[in-house]
Amino acid sequence: MRILRNYFLKEFIAPLFLAFFVLTFVMLLGNLIKIAELIINKGVDIYVVGKLFLFMVPSLLIYILPISTLVAILLSMGRLSSDNEIVTIKASGIGLSQLIIPQLIVGLIISLCMVIINDRVIPYAHFETRKTLMQVGIKNPAAVLEPGVFINSFEKYKLFIYSIEENRLHNIRIYESQGENKPARIIAAKRGEFIVDPEKNIVKLKLMDGTTDEPDPDNPKIFYKLNFKTYFMTLAMTSPDTGKIEKKPKDMTIHELEAAIADLKKQGIKDANLLVAEIHKKISLAFSSFVFILLGLPLAVITRRREKSINFSIAFIIVMIYYLMLLGTEALAREGYLAPAIAFWTPNAIFGLIGAILTFRLCVY
Repeated sequence: MRILRNYFLKEFIAPLFLAFFVLTFVMLLGNLIKIAELIINKGVDIYVVGKLFLFMVPSLLIYILPISTLVAILLSMGRLSSDNEIVTIKASGIGLSQLIIPQLIVGLIISLCMVIINDRVIPYAHFETRKTLMQVGIKNPAAVLEPGVFINSFEKYKLFIYSIEENRLHNIRIYESQGENKPARIIAAKRGEFIVDPEKNIVKLKLMDGTTDEPDPDNPKIFYKLNFKTYFMTLAMTSPDTGKIEKKPKDMTIHELEAAIADLKKQGIKDANLLVAEIHKKISLAFSSFVFILLGLPLAVITRRREKSINFSIAFIIVMIYYLMLLGTEALAREGYLAPAIAFWTPNAIFGLIGAILTFRLCVY
């Protein structure tokens, strides 16, 4: 019996590591283009880019590990089933339930490890990424700004930049609010560039060849248009110092989230659904690995497919349905239609129940 259990486990572990490394490579490869752009086009220091790259890895594990376990169980059990090894074992009077216990234990261990990663590693990496990006923004603002979208990174001003090439800006629109129901002051320039003063945490914006539309404070319908060759603006930025960057729910550990919830309750604020939802999200996503093994194991035996393409297709369908269901229930939780505990555990409960029923039938019959 031990030999068979080890054989089943060996068949599962090999594709697990293979799927893990392949998925990690594919997901990182998709981000390498952005990383290369920061170095080549925006002149960000390679050391800083390396830090961002390392901090990116933990956030991918929350998806890579569950999908890897699902692919591994489908490939391993699919091959054993297609080669009639499972039929032969059952015909010999050996119960399948005793042979699949190692895979379920591995899935449980992975899930417990993911709880720690989701609670400790990912929040740290997410917070360090924000700090690093803030430091990059102080030294090289153009590197963290996106062209073609409204930018709200600076106090009082909203920017729209059509094109950014290194530190050179093209076709700039700057909007300064003058108050509610009042027209905004508009500054337009053909070209511009940032002049950074890291010690004072300020950024000066040098604008060239532009105009300003100044609304008359007494009559908002009247505008004064001023032309300029060169115009300097000072844009205040938040300090990147650790203590001055407020943590978002994604940056917090479960202990910090619980402390924040308790603090809100002390202030008489009972609505802490976003923080409660983040706790349930961390734990429920961690246990998706165990749920995927529980569901994938009987599906692989039932379908009896050796072809990797078929198994990958089944894995893709399961993952797509699971995460679409999770997105739907999460949206309902954030809108207040579902309690966070129900919303984030519903996909696990449904998939786990289906998997448990199919596994039970497989072991009994």
